[in-house]
Amino acid sequence: VIMSLLSPVFLTGENFSTMFKIFAINGLVVIGMTLVMVGGGIDLSVAAVMALVGVVAGQLFLVYKWDIWTAALDGLAVGVAIGFINGFFVTRVGLSPFIVTLALSFMARGLAFVLSQAMPLPLNNISNSFKFIGRGMLGKTGIPFIVVLFLVVAVIFDFLSRRSTVIRRIYYVGSNEKAARFSGINVNRVRMGVYVLSGVLAAIAGIFSVSRFNSAPPYGYAGVEMTAICAAVIGGTSMNGGEGTIFGAVLGIAMLAVIET
Repeated sequence: VIMSLLSPVFLTGENFSTMFKIFAINGLVVIGMTLVMVGGGIDLSVAAVMALVGVVAGQLFLVYKWDIWTAALDGLAVGVAIGFINGFFVTRVGLSPFIVTLALSFMARGLAFVLSQAMPLPLNNISNSFKFIGRGMLGKTGIPFIVVLFLVVAVIFDFLSRRSTVIRRIYYVGSNEKAARFSGINVNRVRMGVYVLSGVLAAIAGIFSVSRFNSAPPYGYAGVEMTAICAAVIGGTSMNGGEGTIFGAVLGIAMLAVIET
């Protein structure tokens, strides 16, 4: 109500469409971040993953003339690889998640700058089907397709976090690691899976962003990791692990999207 009174353009279709698109892209990162935090960790590399995935896909499309869908899948593999590296150093080497993911953030961002020569990659010739992901609307409803995709993903993960034994193990690990080990849960495998999942969701967010803007900036998405952490905490996720819901995190990112837009 206050924002509507302060700005005549707040309650407009264009503004809400922009807000929902930001909400959807950042929301994918928030889902991964929430599960990482529930498991007792943190992932500061998500923004750099988004940038690197976009640059890798853009380079394969522009320089090597790959199909954009194939290039995007290879970008997705980059997200899997970074998530695996994060998980390896946290679970096998025993380093702090803060240090590991911060280091991977600098490395991924630096690699994105090297590959792109510190310039945004223009992707004006990508196929209309790929553009539709980020900019398409569902018929004449005016509802962005990307928002529907995000809501489907959010509902699935929220359901799994409440009903799936696999996802519930993340809560057990984050709540009491020693008790989880004694009960037969492979703690290292659970944490590895969570970091890989976070990398995958960040990679998908990066691909969606490329689709929306027709560009792959190596310096883009700065601060997304902090937005994701804030949204998760606002939604009830504990910084100490073991507590948090996907639904709450979605409400958190929705509130931040309203404030930022």
